[in-house]
Amino acid sequence: MKGEEMTIASRVSALRSTIPGGVKVVAVSKFHPVEDIMQAYEAGQQIFGESRAQELLPKQEELPADIEWHFVGHLQRNKVRQIAPFISLIHSVSSERLMREIDKQAAVNNRVIPGLLQIHIAEEESKSGFHPDECRKFLAEGRWRNYPNVQLAGVMGMATFTEDMEKVRAEFRQLKSLFDEWKANYFQDDPAFKELSMGMSGDYRIAIEEGSTMVRLGTVLFGSRG
Repeated sequence: MKGEEMTIASRVSALRSTIPGGVKVVAVSKFHPVEDIMQAYEAGQQIFGESRAQELLPKQEELPADIEWHFVGHLQRNKVRQIAPFISLIHSVSSERLMREIDKQAAVNNRVIPGLLQIHIAEEESKSGFHPDECRKFLAEGRWRNYPNVQLAGVMGMATFTEDMEKVRAEFRQLKSLFDEWKANYFQDDPAFKELSMGMSGDYRIAIEEGSTMVRLGTVLFGSRG
């Protein structure tokens, strides 16, 4: 479909003109074929996000080697081994048990894998992640230092799925406050701890206003599935 091919490229270009320079765009390509990803790539998009290892692996093998792959969904510990050789950033480090497994598989591959602490800021219990006080304790006790092959690169969170944009804004503001607190207390001298991954297609503009450095966009770039 020629029109659809043009659409992805033009969406990438249009988005680039509206996103501030310091904000990275992760094109969430889950459920989209390699043809769609190539159209975005050829239009200049280099970071792509997938949420299932079994879908990511064949795409990673087939697509250009300079694509930066991010894992953006719930990551099961038994899948870490499959993505550890190449993944550029794991957005969803949601527990110490998962961090331990990432550290182990990173060591096997002689790598240090960057990851974001996923923080539970939404009302929905179905969303995973550290609760803020749980993460505060984890950092205060220094347990994160037990995992030298995981480089903590910042925090990630998802707002409540709601039409109430003031609620969304308040949750993003809370996440930014946590990021600032932990940066000051534990990572002041660590330039790698810099990313605040928040904002998706429905709320990324608010996320950027509240300090996001990384937005995860699927529909905005690829259109609706189906």
